[in-house]
Amino acid sequence: MSIFEYNGSALVAMVGKNCFAIASDRRLGVQLQTIATDFQRVYKIHDKLYVGLSGLATDAQTLYERLVFRHKLYQLREERDMKPETFASLVSALLYEKRFGPYFCQPVIAGLGDDDVPFICTMDCLGAKELAKDFVVSGTASESLYGACESMYKPNMEPDELFETISQALLASVDRDCLSGWGGYVLLVTPTEVQEKILKGRMD
Repeated sequence: MSIFEYNGSALVAMVGKNCFAIASDRRLGVQLQTIATDFQRVYKIHDKLYVGLSGLATDAQTLYERLVFRHKLYQLREERDMKPETFASLVSALLYEKRFGPYFCQPVIAGLGDDDVPFICTMDCLGAKELAKDFVVSGTASESLYGACESMYKPNMEPDELFETISQALLASVDRDCLSGWGGYVLLVTPTEVQEKILKGRMD
């Protein structure tokens, strides 16, 4: 078993019309044993920027704390919040610094940039970025997430339709992966508000 699959995870970010959604499963496991069913994988950087961290849970929490530290330094120096594109470069550089003993995490970054244009990207544990205009996925359920998102995604979705699409894609995908699941967590971010929702899925 790969170290990335040790705790199990499922992460997906999807773009709508001037909005985005980022969703994750809630299971924390040690291989096939479930430890917790309310685990947080999506973290807030600022009001319009979020990062999801799949992979090894301990490394994800450590990496998040380092990212918050770097962002606070940036805020002190620049007196503004970081743009999503800048933050993606920061995460990439931070991961590549540790390339000989990497953080076993695959981040998904989602944010609203200038003029409320959504930005999403993912990267591997060495910080190689993969930018997308529609959706990005990560975690042990990534293969089934690709299939579900490919079939369900439409461009320029309104927030309500985007929430429904990402929720159905996540729930359908984690049912096909025994290392992730136990419900879901969805964040829907528009220029004016942030909605958090908990999904109830199969509890086995």
